[in-house]
Amino acid sequence: MTETLAAAPIDRLLAIMRQLRDPDSGCEWDLAQSFATIAPYTIEEAYEVADAIAGGDPAAICNELGDLLLQVVFHAQIAADSGLFTFDDVADAISDKMERRHPHIFDDAPTDDATRQWEAIKAEERAADGAQGALAGVALSLPALLRAQKLQDRAARVGFDWPDIDGPREKIVEELTEVADATNAVERHEEIGDLLFAVVNYARKMGVDAESALRDANLKFARRFAAMEARAGGSLAGLSLGAQEAHWKAVKATEGR
Repeated sequence: MTETLAAAPIDRLLAIMRQLRDPDSGCEWDLAQSFATIAPYTIEEAYEVADAIAGGDPAAICNELGDLLLQVVFHAQIAADSGLFTFDDVADAISDKMERRHPHIFDDAPTDDATRQWEAIKAEERAADGAQGALAGVALSLPALLRAQKLQDRAARVGFDWPDIDGPREKIVEELTEVADATNAVERHEEIGDLLFAVVNYARKMGVDAESALRDANLKFARRFAAMEARAGGSLAGLSLGAQEAHWKAVKATEGR
C-alpha cells in the first residue's frame, strides 16, 4: 500500500485559504475582503507578535506568528484571485532580496561593514524603483514615533544631524516654550507635534528607540494603574486626587522593593 505523505504545513495553510476564498464554497466574509480591508488586521497582528515577545512566552509567540503568517497568505490569495501574484512570488521576491542584500554571505563579496553595505544596497533598490531623496521609502503608515526616528536616521546619514546631545536637548526646551506661546488649537497642534519630534530626536541621539520606550511606558502605567485600583477596592472613582496620588506612590514604592 502506498503511504500518503502529509502536506507540508505551509501547503496546508495555503489550501485552507484557497478554500476560504473559493467563489462557490468559500466563506462569505473571507470572499468579501480586499487588500485595504485586511491591512488593519495585518498591522494589529504585527503588534500582537510584539506583545507576545515582550511577554516572553514562546507558545504565545508561536501562536501570534501564525496569525501574522495568515495575513501574508490572505493577501497573497487575494492577489492570486485577481491574477496579480501568488504566495510563491512573494517568497521568491523576499528570497531574492535577502540574497541581494547579503553579497558577503551568498556571493563571497568582501565587506568591512555589513550594515553600511546593507543600507547602500537598499538605497540602490529605492533608486531603481524611482524613489528620490534621502527620505524616500519611509512608509507613511508606520507608527508616528517610529517614522519620526526613521526620518531622522535617514537625514543623519547625509550629515543633517546634531553633532552632540546638547542640540536635541535645547531643541526640546525651545519647543516647550513654543507650545506655551501657542494661541489657538491649530498652533498648539503643530507645536505639540514639533515637541514630540524633538523628543524622538533626543531619544535617538541617546541610543533609545522611542517607539519601544513609549510602549514600555504605556505597559508600566497600565500595570501601576491596575494595582492602584486593586488597592482602592476595585475603582478609583470618587477618591480625591490626593488619595489617588497616595495609592500611586504606594504602588511605585512596592515596585521599588
